[in-house]
Amino acid sequence: QVQLVESGGGLVQAGGSLRLSCAASGRTFSSYVMGWFRQAPGKEREFVARIRWIGGTTYYADSVKGRFTISRDYAKNTMYLQMNSLKPEDTAVYYCAAASRSTSGIMRALVEYDYWGQGTQVTVSS
Repeated sequence: QVQLVESGGGLVQAGGSLRLSCAASGRTFSSYVMGWFRQAPGKEREFVARIRWIGGTTYYADSVKGRFTISRDYAKNTMYLQMNSLKPEDTAVYYCAAASRSTSGIMRALVEYDYWGQGTQVTVSS
């Protein structure tokens, strides 16, 4: 079992920055892929970014590419999402997730992830 705890959400003005953290515990997951998803009110949960725990290769949704950076601290078992140039449309609950099976695919589908955090609210005011 893997436990994921997000932190770092809050209220920020458009153009500002926030850094989300996701602390993982419970198992070793050297083969895992971890990702960030978000869900805005009235909308479906959507992929934001993911990182392979070993190797650190990343993939981003087009909507955040160039503004958000996903990273991980291998020693701390923690994943981060640095969000810059935030827009009101980035407002959502942000969830971190872990996939216990790593494939060669993009791995942006919700069903590919086995474990989820409780979410952290990010609100961007205009």
